[in-house]
Amino acid sequence: MTTDRVFELRTYYAAPGKLDALHRRFREHTLALFAKHGMELVAFFSPTDEPDRDNALVYVLAFPDRASADQAWEAFRADPEWISVKSASEVDGSLTERVESVFLSPTDYSPLR
Repeated sequence: MTTDRVFELRTYYAAPGKLDALHRRFREHTLALFAKHGMELVAFFSPTDEPDRDNALVYVLAFPDRASADQAWEAFRADPEWISVKSASEVDGSLTERVESVFLSPTDYSPLR
């Protein structure tokens, strides 16, 4: 059985002193916006080891295929609510220094497909 389903592994590296604000933005706003745009939340993680323990947030999203992922992100980034939330949360500077994104396809023996 083949699948076009893809997973996106995202790592956000918070700006100094901004990790709590980043978590708050996800908790209070971003999760609902992801759901609104059909972005399936798989899991969120906090690193337990240095150097990223105190400045990173890692999460995984799932999409039916890569085109769906691209469309969902495009709609999310253009959403007026997201634009407003992002602007308000970054009034004192960006919450992140960098964001890494890796798209993954499950192997044929992966329990999560």
